[in-house]
Parts: sequence; structure tokens; C-alpha cells
Amino acid sequence: MKNFLLRRRATFDPPRFQGWGRSSNYFEGWYFKVVIPERNLAYAFIPGISYAADGTGHAFLQLLDGVAATSAYHTYDLDEFLASETAFAVQLGPHFFSEESLRIRLDGLEIDVLFKKVQSWPKQLLAPGVMGWYGFVPRMQCYHGLVSMHHELFGHITLNGETHDVEGGVGYIEKDWGSGFPDAWIWCQSNHLTGTDQPASLMASVASIPWMGSSFTGFLATFLFEGELHYFTTWARSQVQAKVDESNAFTISFYQEGKHLRISGRPAAGGELLSPVTGQAMTGKINESLQGELDVVFHREGKKLYAGTASWAGVEVSPRAGELLETEPINYPWPEG
Repeated sequence: MKNFLLRRRATFDPPRFQGWGRSSNYFEGWYFKVVIPERNLAYAFIPGISYAADGTGHAFLQLLDGVAATSAYHTYDLDEFLASETAFAVQLGPHFFSEESLRIRLDGLEIDVLFKKVQSWPKQLLAPGVMGWYGFVPRMQCYHGLVSMHHELFGHITLNGETHDVEGGVGYIEKDWGSGFPDAWIWCQSNHLTGTDQPASLMASVASIPWMGSSFTGFLATFLFEGELHYFTTWARSQVQAKVDESNAFTISFYQEGKHLRISGRPAAGGELLSPVTGQAMTGKINESLQGELDVVFHREGKKLYAGTASWAGVEVSPRAGELLETEPINYPWPEG
């Protein structure tokens, strides 16, 4: 009963741990992105927990070094994963993760960082998270949460004995949970958009979502620009059109109530991350880069409000993305200019 109540409460607070009582065919992980351009440092830290169909499980911390284009996977016993019952806070061995701070203790890399001016998802009655009412749909293979679109960093990083101040850096946090990742997807994210003075953030994802023996194309995009959040989602009746070629170059166009957002890019050199496969735990593989560049154009009511480049972008294009997206043409008017 306790686990049931904890899951019910967590449903209305997606950032916190959702997996109370889950011990088979389940994963949950958070994605912390830390970028300090002035120090030429870019990392993604992914703490999480994973169970195979037979109940065997482990906790983990994945590390992606975006500058070196390398990755590492550290495993921990299940009893080293401790989640708060009342808020998003996770202790994983010597590491700590929350909406306000990050602590990492690895050989050659120690991080003590506080987050300030966190830009969270604005909760709504039927949309406590970025998935909207889809977050309440049972038996989805993968659920997605947006923890912080943008926040400032304060503290330091010690890399191979050399300490770097992180002031001026920017962070981002999201998460996923369920039984496994989608069958195919494109994902990209950046907080560094040219020509912007206020905090800016861009995230977009298009995926094939298995559900109840069938599948559908789900998508999310958030664009924090000049103090206003614009979002394009399946549940908000937006539209999407995406194309990807053999080199993994892609263009995704979103439309919603007079707003148009177009993102074009390709993966840069990156590291290989493990990803969850339904029933098989962390056995999938996906390459992610943290130095991608995206061309971004945003129109509102036919007027071009932004055209620029998003740098230090996280980019993933799954192996089957081309098969998925070529079958999903959606026609809508794109403004001229």
C-alpha cells in the first residue's frame, strides 16, 4: 500500500522517483547536462536504476564527456540507490542529485555545484509534466519528464586535480522512466542560442511510441525564448513533420496555433550511451554528442521572431529514425522568409 501511495503522489510530480515497488522490467534515469563554454567543459550525467524482466537489477551512473567525446558506465548495488519519498532527491553511492544541486565523486572528476534560477515546467491541472495528460495513460513503454529547462551554475569542478569555477555555466535536467526507450527517435537540446540575452532553452524529441500492441508518433518540443515558454506537443494538438537522411542530418518542423518552430542539425562526435530495452535492461546503445549545432527558426503569426544557431547541443538520432519519420508526412503552411 505504501508503494502504491508513493507512486500516486509521484504521478503529479514527474521529477521525483516514480518506481516505488517496481522490481521487474523497469528503468528510471535522470539526465543532468552541465556546460561551461568559458572552460571548454561539457558533461552529461545520467543516474538511474534498471531491472530486467527476470528481476535482476542494478543502479548506474553514466558519464558523457562532450568535449573528449567519450563515455563511461558505472554500476552500483541496488541498496546504494536511495530516493526521497517527498521530493526529487537521489543518493547514488557517493553521488547526489536533486533539482537544486549536483555532487559527483569519480576518480579524476569531482563536482560540487548548486543550481540557481531554475526554470521548471509550469505545472497545470491536467499537465503536471511536459507529457500532459499522456503522463496519466497506463502501460506506456516510456514516460518523459522535464525537470529544469535552464539554470545557472555555482560551485566548482575538479578535473584531474585542477579546479575550475563553474560560474557562467548553464545546466539542464530531464528524465525518462518505464520499461524501455521508444523504437526510434530523434532528440536534441541546447541552452546556447545565438542572439539571446535572456535565459534560453530548446528541446525537441520525436519518437515511435509502442502502446497496446500498436504504436503512434509522439513528440515534444519546448522553446524558452525572451521570457516566454512555447511548447509543441502531441497532447496540445500540435503538428510535426520530420525528415532524416542517411548521414543522420535531420529537420523537424512543429506547428501550433500560429507558431512555427523549425530545427535542423546533425550529430557531432560523441560517446556511446547504454539505453534501456524492454525486458532486457540496459542493453541498447545510442551515440550522443554534446557539441552539436542546430539551425533554429521560430515564427509567430507569420512573423519571424528568431533565426539563429543553437550550439553545445545534445543530439541523438537512433538507428531506425529514418524508417519512422519517412512514414509521417504532415502538411501545414510554413511562413515565407
